[in-house]
Amino acid sequence: MIASLTAMRDRIGARTLSRLVSVPLAVGSGAVLAAARWVQPAAEGHGTHLQLGLRPCSVLAWTGYPCPMCGATTTFALMADLRPFDAIANQPFAAVLFLLCLGVFGLSAAEIAVPRDRWQRLFAALEPHEGGAAGGFLLAMALGWAWKLSQMAPQT
Repeated sequence: MIASLTAMRDRIGARTLSRLVSVPLAVGSGAVLAAARWVQPAAEGHGTHLQLGLRPCSVLAWTGYPCPMCGATTTFALMADLRPFDAIANQPFAAVLFLLCLGVFGLSAAEIAVPRDRWQRLFAALEPHEGGAAGGFLLAMALGWAWKLSQMAPQT
């Protein structure tokens, strides 16, 4: 991935590439953050996504057990309402994802305003640790799911 970004940067220029990468990332992450601010966190700790017109969770409906990301929308809404302790208690992994989303938005906005090749430097710093980061990410997701399973056990 780094090599293809480097080749593209050489063709169109670092500032242009940085902005081209940053605009859709800022729009996407900004939309997620705005939606999180707009919805009201469900008191049950899950189901907030229904306010966005999405369907009920199929995994929960079919099995009676929460899916790996159960409660993520609720946690995003709690984080957007500046209630981090409630958010972490609801779905800790989703609280981390919210912070990552916030970071992507901030970095993208900074690159749009003043391009300084931040994405290239970030990718270069992360590249030697890709495997460990992916493994840590999956482990954190599994732990978040285990937490949610333990929370919802009486309801299942």
